[in-house]
Order: sequence, then C-alpha cells, then structure tokens
Amino acid sequence: MELWINPRCGKSRAAVNALREAGASYTVRRYLEQPPSPEELLAVLARLGLEPWEITRTDEPVAGELGLRDPQAWPRDAASRDRWIAALAEHPILIQRPIVSTDDGRAVIARTPEALQAILPVR
Repeated sequence: MELWINPRCGKSRAAVNALREAGASYTVRRYLEQPPSPEELLAVLARLGLEPWEITRTDEPVAGELGLRDPQAWPRDAASRDRWIAALAEHPILIQRPIVSTDDGRAVIARTPEALQAILPVR
C-alpha cells in the first residue's frame, strides 16, 4: 500500500495514524518532495476512476494564479486532460490528499474515515 501525503495536512496525518492502528503495511510518499510523474498520475487516476480536475485542489493559491477555477480557460474535457495532468505534476500542491493505493489495484482519496475504512485490511 502506498500513501501520498502532505505531512502538514491533518487528513494526511489521520490516514497515517489509521493505517498504523490497523496494522497495515504501507509506504509513505511525501508527494510535495517527490512529485508524481504524469505517468504516475495517470495510473492513480485510473485506479481512482477519476479525472485530473476531480483531484485538483482549486482553493490553493497556485490554482488561482494558473486560472484553474475558470472553466473557459481550463475546460474539464478529454481534450484538456493532458494539460490538467501536466499542471498537477508541475504543481503537486494541487493534488488532493491523502491518496491511498493498495497492492490489489484499488485507490481512494482518504479524506473521510469511511473512504479510508473501505481499503483497510480486515482484521
């Protein structure tokens, strides 16, 4: 299991604690220090079943600077998908967190206890 976190994020710290308490085996990736490549983002998006704009933190200041909140400038469509992925790879602070990917191919954005619970090993 791999957990993408920002250690300054309370939801990320809660996910680490929950995985530890569940006895799960996992690795932590501080994705601001080790940004995912576009290929890694594509893989995690496929696991999540989401589009890049659905995992983008549009409230971040850099999102405003890039104009990501403007659907005219940043359409949410297949033709713009690569542009969104490039923005996430270049500015990883925009990636929603924490993201947990399991060894069996599942993934969740673990912002709620329920989402995290869905991928925790059964004891």
